[in-house]
Amino acid sequence: MPTRETAPTGAPCWVDLMTSNVDGARAFYGQLFGWEADESNEEFGGYFNFTKDGVLVAGGMPTMPDAGVTDVWSVYLAVDDARETVEAVQANGGQVISDAMDVMDLGTMAVVTDPGGAVIGMWQPGLHKGFGILGEPGAPSWWELLTRHYDGAVSFYEIVFGWKTHTMGDASDFRYTMAQDGDQPLAGVMDASSFLPEGVPDHWSVYFGVGDADATIAEAVALGGSVRMPAEDTPYGRMATLADPFGAQFKIVTQPAG
Repeated sequence: MPTRETAPTGAPCWVDLMTSNVDGARAFYGQLFGWEADESNEEFGGYFNFTKDGVLVAGGMPTMPDAGVTDVWSVYLAVDDARETVEAVQANGGQVISDAMDVMDLGTMAVVTDPGGAVIGMWQPGLHKGFGILGEPGAPSWWELLTRHYDGAVSFYEIVFGWKTHTMGDASDFRYTMAQDGDQPLAGVMDASSFLPEGVPDHWSVYFGVGDADATIAEAVALGGSVRMPAEDTPYGRMATLADPFGAQFKIVTQPAG
């Protein structure tokens, strides 16, 4: 089982779901990924955690009435100092959605946008270190920014989040950069200017590991979800884009069992 006590600085360390149907989302992801969900914490706006085999894998919360926010999965990057990172965001062309805020002794969070408008969270860990397993079936497995502002986005994350990067492809039809911690890949940035539909903003995606992509797709559809991009084989595993019954999109990728 790939486990992690603490995420490297700049690495994705948490994902959470904003949903218009808490009970339905808890049931859907529980059935699909074998997750359990704890009770909603009204002190934190109804926030709750998903676990797999007793280990944290993701969070969830209800959408805020009249906020105009659709059901969505969000990604958070680990930072050493959230307040300093927010200042760096503003100094490098990003915008602040939710300023740095202490969450008791659990940690400090903020939500910002990069210069292309993609929303990204940050988390300065306290007692809450983020997800404890990754890269296996039922756990977060990859994180990817799809952007029309490729060069600027790569530079932004290098400066603001301290990324060390490696260019995977720089051809006209495939421009891709990975953030790395030594030899360990952390996240990807893809030039999506040629294929993002009009009206779809730059955005981060989360991939969850599965043992069998086609079986997972069938199960998701049976549970009321939908297929947004059919499964395809890649050098990194069989992948697909799905949505839960309430519209939140996520991706799946085959992973070996832990």
